[in-house]
Amino acid sequence: MSKPARLPNYWEYIRVEELLALQGGLDGDEGAMENDEVLFVTVHQIFELWFKLVLRELKSGRDLLRRPLAEEDLSGVVDGARRATVVLHHAVSHFEVVETLKTAGYLRFRDKLMPASGFQSAQMRQIEILMGLDQDERIPLGTEGSFMQALRSHDGGESSALRRVQAQIDDGPTLKDALYDWLWRTPIDGCGPDDPEADAALDRFVVAYSRAHASEVDRSERLALERTHSAEEGAKLRARYAAERQALTDHLAADGNPRDRRIRAALLFILGNARLPLLAWPNALLEAITALEQAFIVFRQRHARMVERVIGRRTGTGGSSGVDYLDQTALRYRVFTDLWAARTYQIRPEAMPELTRPEFYEFATG
Repeated sequence: MSKPARLPNYWEYIRVEELLALQGGLDGDEGAMENDEVLFVTVHQIFELWFKLVLRELKSGRDLLRRPLAEEDLSGVVDGARRATVVLHHAVSHFEVVETLKTAGYLRFRDKLMPASGFQSAQMRQIEILMGLDQDERIPLGTEGSFMQALRSHDGGESSALRRVQAQIDDGPTLKDALYDWLWRTPIDGCGPDDPEADAALDRFVVAYSRAHASEVDRSERLALERTHSAEEGAKLRARYAAERQALTDHLAADGNPRDRRIRAALLFILGNARLPLLAWPNALLEAITALEQAFIVFRQRHARMVERVIGRRTGTGGSSGVDYLDQTALRYRVFTDLWAARTYQIRPEAMPELTRPEFYEFATG
């Protein structure tokens, strides 16, 4: 006769005792630490737990996008991106807790950290890599020749952080790659990339959209010129709107790369036709990914302001320029640049060019 299944207790399922034993710092002796230091350790451990959840959602979304999906089945990717965004929003709020540290209180234990650095958060680097940050765009942290060097042990050997990040690099594709592959497969005016009419349909949409966009820019230009007070001001406005019209042309030309051209056109096609039934979930996905990256940017910005408030602009514990480095990452680390660019080139739904095959995007009947 088999023994009955053991009934769990809350503290066992959550592993409470083990969890509460992890705030002892380098010496493992929480009793020898002041409240300020225990707070600092605890909040950063919470960050790492949040990062773990974000990574799980991003990996799941990436893996879903790699499979052929019906438009309505994109809900799983959207839900995961939205959850990761909410997690990042809550992570940002924890900087308020760190800001209860007064500068003098933090300086009492800061030397214990050196030369450790928040840059050595392997999971933070994993999120960047999984999202699709171009490694060539990384800003040097300090004296290391490579960002991977900062993840090595002080004797130059491998570390758990280095192994974790290297495994993430090897675990392709990135979320950006998977998303852009999905955009490339998106039917434009009813024609996917393998359709015999694919190139003609793409060219037709690009021409029609460019005309509609130019008309919308003309409309804005006329309204702006009505409010000018001098010929010089009018000339500046005309030049500005001319540049706006040319910017879309250059954007859709994609430097002669046919794949990028189709991806950028697909973005504008989905966003502009979001009211069509089969484009509702694709539109929701693009909005969710944009919100996700925005939340990550806000996290970086809020991190920089917290650091500046607590320690000013002194050199970071890991040898970086401190706040200046954090501000640069918040400004320059962008992954889904085409999604952000599409905001510049979107037009009113009423101005969208008519489709040749609108019925392609209706729900099947019968």
